[in-house]
Amino acid sequence: MMAFFWQRAAVWSLAVAMLVNADMKLDCRPDAVTVVWTKGKSQADTSLFRLGSCFPTSFSATEAVFRVDFNDCSFRRLVTGDYLMYTNDLTYGSSSDSQSLAFTHPVVCAFERPKDWYPMIYDPVFSTHGVGHLVFHIGLMNDDFSGPAESTTFALGSFIPIMASVSQETHQPLLLLLEECVAATTRELQPDSPVYPIIANKGCLVDSRMSGSKFEPRQKSSELHLSLQAFRFGLGEEVFIHCKLVAWDTNGLDSTKKACHYVKDHGWELLDNYAYSTLCDCCDSDCKSRRTRSIQSGTRGVSQKAVLGPLTLTDETS
Repeated sequence: MMAFFWQRAAVWSLAVAMLVNADMKLDCRPDAVTVVWTKGKSQADTSLFRLGSCFPTSFSATEAVFRVDFNDCSFRRLVTGDYLMYTNDLTYGSSSDSQSLAFTHPVVCAFERPKDWYPMIYDPVFSTHGVGHLVFHIGLMNDDFSGPAESTTFALGSFIPIMASVSQETHQPLLLLLEECVAATTRELQPDSPVYPIIANKGCLVDSRMSGSKFEPRQKSSELHLSLQAFRFGLGEEVFIHCKLVAWDTNGLDSTKKACHYVKDHGWELLDNYAYSTLCDCCDSDCKSRRTRSIQSGTRGVSQKAVLGPLTLTDETS
């Protein structure tokens, strides 16, 4: 397939609308595209860029890079006249401490349509239900989440880095969420077990209301990093963290499928797109559940319970 680049027009539409003095580069290939956003004078947080349903392939303090296939990231295919076009939206979800406003802009790749090419009668729609077995994982990490923790003992007030993930080799991209987490002093939860709520109300990090706990910016949609500030519950005992992990459609966030944390002097924020933080408004009341089915039955998500621990929490001042 011979590429017919509308690169100048596509880049122009992005750069003019963004109004952030940034350098946008778009490289369209027959089956894939590379989008590079380079930070100019704006204060945009590059980790908050999304291309359709995809997180950046890589990002630094000054650059966000997407290298993706047209079968991924919810690209739309349009056949018009002699051209085959793939379209998507580049979005930026501003955070509370950012000086750049949220925005959405088009990304377009256009190709000459081969004379012998005709659209399929049936074009498969890729969704999160798929083939194969999902494997969930939750573990303690070191301070920068670059490897496993070297200790399971944490001083009161220090941070417990936790990573939850789902493997998805045979699936379209999934979003990993923590729907509920509680701390207990037993590996098995009983109806009368004393617990300390960490995440509740369908993804609200309730512990962040009274501590420095927070979700960290995502590196991958299939991973979630939690910096949990060590608490007084279970001091000196073995502590286990019981969680419900959910793998969900990347386009299916709502008030019951979300990751929200509380930011002091600002309020509840949605991790995956600050612009839609109203999804977190129910965190102080009741985020009503919807009846859902699992991935195996053909809808948007599947869940798995997991236990992390034992951990030991200590009070170094006593």
